[in-house]
Amino acid sequence: MSYVCAIVVFDAVLIAVLAKSTAFHAHHVAMFGALTACGAVCIEATRRLGMPAGVSRDLLSAWWLPVAFLLPPVYALLAPIPMQILLQLRVRATVLYRRVFSAAAIGLAAASASAVFHRSVSVPAHLSAGEGGPIAIAAACAVLFTVLNTALIAVAAHASDPEGRWGEVLWDRERVLLDAVELCLGVLVAVVCGLNLALLLLVLPPVVLLQRSLLHAQLQAAARTDPKTGLLNAAAWQREADTEIVRAQRTGDALALVLVDIDHFKKVNDTYGHLVGDQVLAQVAATLRTQLREYDVVGRFGGEEFVVLLPGADVHEARRVAERLRTRVGRMVVPAEQATITVTVSAGVAIMNVHGEDLIELLAAADLALYRAKELGRDRVCLPAAPVAPPPRSADGAAGAIP
Repeated sequence: MSYVCAIVVFDAVLIAVLAKSTAFHAHHVAMFGALTACGAVCIEATRRLGMPAGVSRDLLSAWWLPVAFLLPPVYALLAPIPMQILLQLRVRATVLYRRVFSAAAIGLAAASASAVFHRSVSVPAHLSAGEGGPIAIAAACAVLFTVLNTALIAVAAHASDPEGRWGEVLWDRERVLLDAVELCLGVLVAVVCGLNLALLLLVLPPVVLLQRSLLHAQLQAAARTDPKTGLLNAAAWQREADTEIVRAQRTGDALALVLVDIDHFKKVNDTYGHLVGDQVLAQVAATLRTQLREYDVVGRFGGEEFVVLLPGADVHEARRVAERLRTRVGRMVVPAEQATITVTVSAGVAIMNVHGEDLIELLAAADLALYRAKELGRDRVCLPAAPVAPPPRSADGAAGAIP
């Protein structure tokens, strides 16, 4: 929290300092108002779609970057404030300090990019003249904006969850692609805006359409995801598992299913509260995810149960993976008030074509194995008990004595 406060205070002080040293001209204020209005239209146009919980992506940088390139840096500091207020009031209310921190982080990143651009390009209007130099500098400054903004937010996210992986708050392939789209849009809008402010009316509709498409894709992904753990929810997991099982049946490849259950989870909720229980769920999910392959299918099955499908895994590989998951979760520590929490898990393993032929049979077999692990004392991995062979029958059909 101290880091968040420091960023917000620094942003506020910088706004005050630059506001005193900046001459506010009518055409600058008009351009700032026009770009802010375009951002507001984008927000209103996508409001009915909603916004997924957690960290979501939008294309509002298409309006912040032109402010940074065409106007003095103080405007770049101010630009995110009305946008974040509008998002809070009109789209999705969230914890207020997150909105304030987001506005500060975006403002500082945009102001840094603005300062570098104005130091390198003495006349911002040259950006709209089609000269290669100013456009290349604008692109470089857009990259600087993205790097600084991501770094400021990543540090805050890592501070709130020190056990989380940096890769989850930095970049992956999809985030890099979205950042590239945002940067291109920002530079293009800056060029168009510098030519004639009225041309924003031609730029606005395609940007709105792109933002609606982006949010729709994020909402579709959110509908497949369990909100507490970030894993697939039960319905989405079942759809993907069915696809993998059909593929394994067609190719004859091995496949295993592991059902994982947190031992005595109700005691954690009763002792420390449901918020701490949610932290335990999230950290167990993160631990499972780090120990599995990209193509393994992992989801939250409900309550404190998780389910993992292991394509290509035979009984030995499945047991080895399940034991690794059990061991890693057992080493996990979740901080709570005046205490640290450790948990264990029990796991049931079922192998395709050994314990079942389809998903329902595999789940039933893994559930029986999990029940067996609980009966044997928990914190262990079990397979279903071997079926009892029927007694030999005599020629007349009666059961014979077993030697």
